[in-house]
Amino acid sequence: MPNLSRNDYRTLGLAALGGTLEFYDFVIFVFFAGAISKLFFPPDMPDWLSQTQTFGIFAAGYLARPLGGIVMAHFGDLFGRKRMFMLSILLMALPTLAIGLLPTYATIGIGAPLLLLALRVFQGAAIGGEVPGAWVFVSEHVPRRHVGFACGTLTAGLTGGILLGSLVAGAVTCSYTPAELLAEGWRVPFILGGVFGLVSVWLRQYLHETPVFREMQARQQLADELPLKTVVREHRPAVILTMLMTWLLSAAIVVMILMTPTLVQKLFAVPAAIALQANSIATLFLSVGCITFGALADRFGAGRVLATGCVALGASSWLFYSRMSVAPADINVLYALSGFFVGVIGVVPSVAVKLFPPAVRFSGLSFAYNVAYAVFGGLTPVLVSLFLRFDALAPAHYVVALSVAGVGMGLYLRRSEPVIG
Repeated sequence: MPNLSRNDYRTLGLAALGGTLEFYDFVIFVFFAGAISKLFFPPDMPDWLSQTQTFGIFAAGYLARPLGGIVMAHFGDLFGRKRMFMLSILLMALPTLAIGLLPTYATIGIGAPLLLLALRVFQGAAIGGEVPGAWVFVSEHVPRRHVGFACGTLTAGLTGGILLGSLVAGAVTCSYTPAELLAEGWRVPFILGGVFGLVSVWLRQYLHETPVFREMQARQQLADELPLKTVVREHRPAVILTMLMTWLLSAAIVVMILMTPTLVQKLFAVPAAIALQANSIATLFLSVGCITFGALADRFGAGRVLATGCVALGASSWLFYSRMSVAPADINVLYALSGFFVGVIGVVPSVAVKLFPPAVRFSGLSFAYNVAYAVFGGLTPVLVSLFLRFDALAPAHYVVALSVAGVGMGLYLRRSEPVIG
């Protein structure tokens, strides 16, 4: 285990906890999309249309990520990591709390979905700054030889937000009848998320500015022009590599964690309760995997670990989907295995933060990661759904294809690691 100081562990713990609560705020929306579609659109609107518009509002959060991330990263490179780290979680907590208090369509008509859309955009902007900002923050606090473990731990915190959302959604759904859920029960997880977020803002005041940024300030080495301009002009290879790694990350998360519970119900007639339970197990193993692969990257090199982990990711994803048609009873074990190997994404941020110099690190990582996630994260569900018309194992084949690309990226990194690491 990395021999970090007590203060390093404290910083990691507070940052990861904040990331868990902020990511919970971002994803809880999707767990209550059914109730929201009934409450925020006209009652005479067809179910499919209100559901589609609800998911459209959910997607707006993804589209807002690049702009929010770029703006916050700009100020983070010029004025400090901690300030933006505090701002991102505040920008998430307040809209989440407001969603829980929103009047519905029955009360204010068309104003209800418009307000919901505006709040969702604020959430997207916040998460766009939080994820790359958190990776930069923890990586600049720990010794360079422990950046993999730090970024893997932070990523585990973020994925833990998905698990927390799933558990809270399950508890709320079990505690209320369908009528009670529509009346007031759906508000509980959002109000809870807002409170979680405000607690995280309070906790983050105990964090300190990163030593790397303080040193740049002291030596007057901050960017002397628009940081993003420098990134685009001087660091295009780093941007391209980070975007490709983000494609791998988004494919693994979107397909294996977010889409799979619905897909196994549709393709293999797995009951919803069993699919969601298995998904919670897989998400827990994903968090463990992120920490494990991050720590392994510190010890054996990110390139070697990424390449090896992607072989296991592709194999376990294919095994999961191929076995579901003949042995659906094995879903918990198979999903836990594939979830653990999805954790290879814990290597990605530790590589990405090292690709950019400190003066433009936040801007470079935020631009590459958020733009790529908006494009590839948005396209992945569409592509997989289209491929399913021709190939029953399309989800697995998509992940396998990106895993092969991941092996290639790992081999490239292995060759260039002395330069970037």
